[in-house]
Amino acid sequence: MTRWAWVIDQTRCIGCHACTTACKSENDVPVGVFRTWVKNVEVGAFPDVKRHFAVLRCNHCAEPPCVDVCPVTAMYQRPDGLVDFDHNACIGCKACMQACPYDAIYMDPDSNTAAKCNFCSHRVDEGLLPSCVVVCPEEALLFGDLEDPTSKVSRALEENRVAVRRAEQGTRPHAFYIGAHDATLDPLAARHDATYMWSERGANDERMSVPLARKPLPLAPPPKPARVAYDVPRQRAWGWPVSSYIWTKGVAAGLGLLAAAGAYFNLGAATVRVVAPIIALVFLGITGGLLVGDLKRPERFWTILVRPQWKSWLARGAFIITAYGAALTVWLVLTVFARGQGLTALAPVLVVLAALTAGYTAPLLGQCEARDLWQTPLLLPHLIAHALVAGVAVVIIASGAATTPAMRSAFVIVLLVTGTLSLVDAIKRHKTANATAAAHALIRGAQSRFFWLALGFGVALPAVLALAGGPSLLIIAATLSLGGLWLHGHAFILAGQGPPIS
Repeated sequence: MTRWAWVIDQTRCIGCHACTTACKSENDVPVGVFRTWVKNVEVGAFPDVKRHFAVLRCNHCAEPPCVDVCPVTAMYQRPDGLVDFDHNACIGCKACMQACPYDAIYMDPDSNTAAKCNFCSHRVDEGLLPSCVVVCPEEALLFGDLEDPTSKVSRALEENRVAVRRAEQGTRPHAFYIGAHDATLDPLAARHDATYMWSERGANDERMSVPLARKPLPLAPPPKPARVAYDVPRQRAWGWPVSSYIWTKGVAAGLGLLAAAGAYFNLGAATVRVVAPIIALVFLGITGGLLVGDLKRPERFWTILVRPQWKSWLARGAFIITAYGAALTVWLVLTVFARGQGLTALAPVLVVLAALTAGYTAPLLGQCEARDLWQTPLLLPHLIAHALVAGVAVVIIASGAATTPAMRSAFVIVLLVTGTLSLVDAIKRHKTANATAAAHALIRGAQSRFFWLALGFGVALPAVLALAGGPSLLIIAATLSLGGLWLHGHAFILAGQGPPIS
């Protein structure tokens, strides 16, 4: 069976950018976005400085995370290993951008759908070489079948030592580099200044301007300084709408959990049994609005429900939210028209669906292989605790602080649990350099103001106010905690996207 792959010989590359221009011409790539580009990195200090090149693009991984995360199979892998995309199916959720560890996917500004290098599949299917291979004047780009031992790719792999980008991600990339300098392949090895040799970094490019400090090996010479002289601007995939959707979803889930608990315990019957589910449905509707509004092709959202790709937690989440909304509606019908009969039987179902609604974001972010900060086992319990804090806080506000002592105690406990999980997750030892750099941005860098405000005014101060007593202070505490939850979620989402990945 055919298995297409690249071998990129950086000992031959002269940095002429012919591959970039050929790709743009062949595939009508719009201005400002790139399928193939040449990264320039200057290593050393004057007068001993050398410029190194790396041709970057989609790696056509054997285990492509962009395919698994896509909720509508717009990204798909062909039997020959080529990872392609379907403009007509893409809903513009940008999850594939978060999943790609190589920064290879962009949102096409003309079609508002995801796009990337696809090996010029229209040419390959006709027995032709990709356009970049044809125009390379030094034959630095080799393309061929890994299963054919006589192909240029197979011979090059047999005769040379090769490297791949970000091997720790486990995607098994099919783009192999000969003679590439580590500073060109390691995204954190070289610093990114505000401007490049021929361009600015771009308004949405949040790559760190100072690289992560690394401890040299014992007796090893210190690494030479490296600076990215040229790279392409990157697009920020997710911003405040995603942060807000996590927050509103948490509020809706927490209220459902409390409503279900109210079927067994005295938590303030009127507010918990009737008002909480109504508010939960409102926030669930806002969640849906945020999700659809953040799509580049919102008119296609319905396709998640009719042609879901079941490996994607984004697709699973759409069904979970739908089922949770239906369960809340049934709960209200039983409460209003059946005088509460059947609530005890429905309560366990509501608990499960509410917990899934709060927690499914953890495996969803876990599918975002490009963002190592989000690959944390503490995220699931944190999201559940987040939902409980949000639910209790809204009930406190809605009831005018007319809650039971147990609710007040529960509020303080889950609030402190949430703060502790946030702090531990940020300061713990992280497994990868990418996660360490993102955590640094969270606690000491660009997002630190949000993070510490969330802990100080969203956790510590509300806990003190809640313990101090008095309805007014309790309402203030609940309001501050809701603000703190949003601030932390926003900081977490932005910090995860901070470190460079290409």
